[in-house]
Order: sequence, then C-alpha cells, then structure tokens
Amino acid sequence: MTTLVLASASPARLATLRAAGLDPTVVVSGVDESQVTGLPPAELALRLAELKCAAVAERADLPAEALVLGCDSVLELDGQPLGKPHTADEAARRWRAMRGRSGVLHSGHCLRDVATGRVAAATGSTLVHFADVSDAEVEAYVATGEPLHVAGAFTIDGLGGAFVSRIEGDHHNVVGVSLPLLRELVLGLGHAWTDLWR
Repeated sequence: MTTLVLASASPARLATLRAAGLDPTVVVSGVDESQVTGLPPAELALRLAELKCAAVAERADLPAEALVLGCDSVLELDGQPLGKPHTADEAARRWRAMRGRSGVLHSGHCLRDVATGRVAAATGSTLVHFADVSDAEVEAYVATGEPLHVAGAFTIDGLGGAFVSRIEGDHHNVVGVSLPLLRELVLGLGHAWTDLWR
C-alpha cells in the first residue's frame, strides 16, 4: 500500500488532495524558506519544493512504501518572486501593485519514492489576472489576515477568490498543488495514480 506523505503545512494543498480521493499523511518539513535567494521565481519554487521533500524523506519514521511530496508556490510579478508577505503592510503594498494586472503563479512539485530513492520534480505555472480592487477592498482583505501567510498574498479558494478575475492554466496549481502534474510525477516513478485513492 503506497502512502502519500505531504511535506507541507498548507491546509489548501491538503484539502485539494483529499478532494481528489487521496488521504495524505502530513509531515511539516520545517524548511526555512528565507534561506534560498537569488533564483528566478519558477526555479525558486522548485528548489524550495525539493528542499521540503528531502527534509521529510530523510526521516526514519516514514512508511517503507511512502511517496513524499514537497510543494512550494511563488507569484511572479514583474520578474520578481513574491512569497508570503507575513505583514499587513507588505500584503497591502503588494495588492496595490498587483490589482488590475497579471502575474504568474509557479508551484514547484518534488516527489520522492522512499523505497527506491528515485525523485521526479517539475514546476506548474498558471497566469493569474487580478481584478482592479479598490483601496477599501485591499484594506478589508488584508484585515482578515488571509493574505499574510500565502504565496503572492492571495488565495483563489478563499476570500481572495473574488479578486481574481480569471486564470489561464490549472486552477489547482494556483491553490498550491497541480493534480495533473502530480499524476505525471506519480506515473514517472512507476506508480498508478488510482492506487493512491483511499
């Protein structure tokens, strides 16, 4: 029995995987995301996913048949990577820069087969068009706290969904885990996607 281990504290990723019929075990990696700098946004997302995957895959208490999934998301705006803003001031500043414009949400995925040590990794990228929200809407949204702890200072599956006018690409990738891409990685490591269904 193959066990999927999610190396992420993201409730949105967990909910997405559960909705797709998977029942992952969550083991938070504890990786300090601020340690990796100077990479282009798509590479940064993939590198952080690889670090999170490796940190969890090296633990001795995992099931022998585990597949460990590390993910990380970064919003690219004007060529710059935007992770979690962490403060209300930074979240508001970002929204004033993003509104009425488009950015690319990159989600890095790294999957390791603990039994074989084999790794498959790739980045999914989705173009996100932001609504031209008002200052009052920005302030109200930031006051909820939601944008402070998510990549790019927005969600598509929460309160921020109303501020995303449209996307081009995989919706789940914007949430933080691309199901079609993950399926390809699972197949690439010699496993059947449907075997992961609970």
